[in-house]
Amino acid sequence: MKNYLEFEKEIKTLEDEIDNLKSPFGNEGISEVDTNKIKKTQEEINDKLKNIYSNLNSWQKTLVARHEDRPRANFYIKKIFSNFTALSGDRYFGDDKSVTAGFGLIDNKSVLVIGQEKGEDLNSRIEKNFGMMRPEGYRKCIRLMQLANRFQIPVITFVDTPGAYPGIGAEQRGQASAIANSIECCMSLTVPNISIIIGEGGSGGAIALASSNKVIMLENSIYSVISPEGCASILWRDQSKSLEAAEAMKLTAKDLLKFGVIDEIINEPLGGAHRDTDITAQEVKHSIIKNLKFFENMSKNEIYDHRKSKFLKIGRDGGFIKPSEFDQSKLGYSEPSIQILTRHIKKNKYIYYGIGLTVLSALVYFVY
Repeated sequence: MKNYLEFEKEIKTLEDEIDNLKSPFGNEGISEVDTNKIKKTQEEINDKLKNIYSNLNSWQKTLVARHEDRPRANFYIKKIFSNFTALSGDRYFGDDKSVTAGFGLIDNKSVLVIGQEKGEDLNSRIEKNFGMMRPEGYRKCIRLMQLANRFQIPVITFVDTPGAYPGIGAEQRGQASAIANSIECCMSLTVPNISIIIGEGGSGGAIALASSNKVIMLENSIYSVISPEGCASILWRDQSKSLEAAEAMKLTAKDLLKFGVIDEIINEPLGGAHRDTDITAQEVKHSIIKNLKFFENMSKNEIYDHRKSKFLKIGRDGGFIKPSEFDQSKLGYSEPSIQILTRHIKKNKYIYYGIGLTVLSALVYFVY
């Protein structure tokens, strides 16, 4: 049974109509299927999907990112990787079912795959804790990332979580410390790590696995420090302002690519990833292979510096570069020439105003 969002009501009506048209049993018994009408109705559905999904606002994209039928991490793992072997436990407390982790092959290359898993039905969602990881989940990921780093195996993570689990037990077992250690581990790797945000990338629960060389988002996924509802509750104490919060937070893939927070957007099929999961999986696989090839000829230090520079340059147009050939241990900021010029003009604007007025007066004098 398909699930529809509020703004897809017209699509539901048309698809129900197609289902009725495809049935050979009419009011008067068996009848001929009207293929022309089916084709015309399908074209109408495609037109409406194109119109709706090309004009989604930030809140609607949030709803699409949370869609019940959207493919989860386990789907991508089964479709993209071969010989996948899942590994469990953090060697301290237990195993966290909200994250699947193990080694597999992609394009005949060994990779570590980590996927946050929300679950597909009510029972699996309860078992997976709705994708909200506990400290033992992050410690499991840290253990396996360190193992992958030791054997120089790239790391692929699938991010899909509303955030880390905020329960008392998780806090008692060191939730904040586990997230911080996971971020530190991601940033310290000397192998390439690639993160794909496949649905909802929320809070530190997502950042803990997305501090990567390449952060990639599906077209209708979201990535933010807090949910729109949480932001609206804090700022306005009113969850009904989630739309305003979503727009202000700039949590869509298009906005984040513009700000340099992410590196790439994977286009989804018409109507979202849930309407053609196989094509979506193919596009994700293609992106992973392409980005792994980007790092093939890089040394350990180059991979580490690439990741470090990527995060240091967010919000700074020029980015960070090594300041000199004699000091390779630090990264220095190279300010763009246009910024230097702009700052100089602003600082000395009154001098330039005076020069401008003098030149203008001289021109008027000589003309008249």
